[in-house]
Amino acid sequence: MTLDNPKLLTLPAAAAWRETQRAAGRKVVLTNGVFDLLHTGHLHTLQASRRQGDALVVALNADASVKALKGPLRPVQTEEQRAFALAALACVDAVVVFGTPRLTAEIAALRPDVYCKAGDYTLATLNPEERAALEAAGTRIEFLPFLPGFSTTSLIARIRAAGEI
Repeated sequence: MTLDNPKLLTLPAAAAWRETQRAAGRKVVLTNGVFDLLHTGHLHTLQASRRQGDALVVALNADASVKALKGPLRPVQTEEQRAFALAALACVDAVVVFGTPRLTAEIAALRPDVYCKAGDYTLATLNPEERAALEAAGTRIEFLPFLPGFSTTSLIARIRAAGEI
């Protein structure tokens, strides 16, 4: 079954969408991640990201990159399912799936006004290629307050434990 998802855009379509936002004087925010099982920490970061501007685009790691980052049992949900869940959120205006290890092409194409990461990142831990692309685009980098105690890994562990009760 293919999920109807009008917010899921190819990178060229997202770049065109971004230009319409710019022409309308809207500030575009970019964030990225795996978003495997949406949880409170994700929602907190997504809503806080959206408050940094007028429109939020989420760059979503493709399935192959999630496996490379998180191991062979991840993602739990496919990129299509994860994109559909993100697009269902009112705070998300567009979703772009990326399959490369770095977000540099997406940053260069989208030229966001603001880039948001959760507060467990710092300028020092941000990937240097991505940081250079953000600086070249004139993007403001925001590290949002981290909501401790929420992670997909711990959620999976809790689900497994609940299944054994």
